[in-house]
Amino acid sequence: MIEVIKRDGRREPFVYEKVVVSILKTGADIDVARKIAKIIEGELLAKNVKEITAKELTKRILELLKKENEEWYKNWIIFDRAVKRRKTEEELKE
Repeated sequence: MIEVIKRDGRREPFVYEKVVVSILKTGADIDVARKIAKIIEGELLAKNVKEITAKELTKRILELLKKENEEWYKNWIIFDRAVKRRKTEEELKE
């Protein structure tokens, strides 16, 4: 099982469907959302990752989303800034 370490330190299991739902909120279609979630899940399993921070997970989702569609990527950033008050991808790199 892969655990996601949340920003507040809590841990929860990695759930493929949560990644899909988050991507759908950007305006992406279901096929793209599933594709990105599968890529990430596959990468984590292939590397035998046992835990990942939410920050690292978000960074990877954003990288893949940006390759698919710049508008969806921007929608994620806008949502995080407006609703969740999170940092942008550039700030995540620091």
